[in-house]
Amino acid sequence: MDSINIKKLAEALNLSTSTISRAFRDNSDISGATKERILAKAKELNYQPNHYASNLREQKSKTIAVIVPELANNYFSQAIHGIERVARENGYHILIYVTDDDYHKEVNFIGHLHNGRAEGIVMSVSGEANDHNYLNNFGAKRLPLVFFDRIYEDIETPRVITNDYNSSFLATEHLIEQGCKRIAYMVVNKSLSIGKTRMQGYIDALAKHQILFDENLIVDSSNSYEENSVIIKEALNQLKPDGVFTSVERLAFATYYACYDLGISIPDDLKVISFSSLEIAPLLNPSLTTITQPATEIGEQAAKLLFKILDDHQDKNRLTEVVLQSKIIKRNSTAKPAKND
Repeated sequence: MDSINIKKLAEALNLSTSTISRAFRDNSDISGATKERILAKAKELNYQPNHYASNLREQKSKTIAVIVPELANNYFSQAIHGIERVARENGYHILIYVTDDDYHKEVNFIGHLHNGRAEGIVMSVSGEANDHNYLNNFGAKRLPLVFFDRIYEDIETPRVITNDYNSSFLATEHLIEQGCKRIAYMVVNKSLSIGKTRMQGYIDALAKHQILFDENLIVDSSNSYEENSVIIKEALNQLKPDGVFTSVERLAFATYYACYDLGISIPDDLKVISFSSLEIAPLLNPSLTTITQPATEIGEQAAKLLFKILDDHQDKNRLTEVVLQSKIIKRNSTAKPAKND
């Protein structure tokens, strides 16, 4: 049987192709009875409308791009889930681009997307950027852009973030309250806005409790598990911390592995707290104390800000900032030793 296209369907119903097309777009100028007749015949003939071609004619891709530094981090997987849910509710699809924290990849992705592939972008920025002005070089033609989690402070565009300073302050204070006096802060890129904000919370909590800040206890790590294994083992051997605060999930895992290899007991010898949205954190041995961000909600809010620009024609350069709250979930990795009776 020959494939059915819109022209053949129109001939079978003795209607124009434009009427068929408007019926599938659910236009209000087509009567309910006509829509039912068209849909019934389409089902009978196994006709599937080509929405992509229709979108091209309307000069709309019905697609938004999501740019993230990585997918291995459970946080970004949850955020993407939230973005996709909102996009689907609005009749859009998402395209996912992963920068691997590579600034040049980010620049290339953004340039590629301005060819009409997407109508807007939701992005958590890369960790290597120095000059963000490439985003402004598009001028008025720049696609609607919403930052989430990791942002460029000098680019005026809507963003969704969490209370990182306060969360880091409370995380550090929790370690101090558990008896830690020599706390290492592990970060992947301390020059990025989110790294600086979290580090400042750590520094201020130390100051509140009259603990002298030691620059050597800031451990600048990498995106490589192999490199982090060497960096963290060296830090634990040389710095002898009694507490570790990791700014990202992967550094908590690397710390657990390093402690296992070095025979360091968590939490007896070293207490560990980390930013993490990992659902299996309670199942680790010992269970990991986390600062948990509302990752799915962050994705949803970022997508909603984008659709306010796309649908409600809000100013795409208006600096709208949504701040969501993270929470500390205390588990065994920061527990005090059990008292002997």
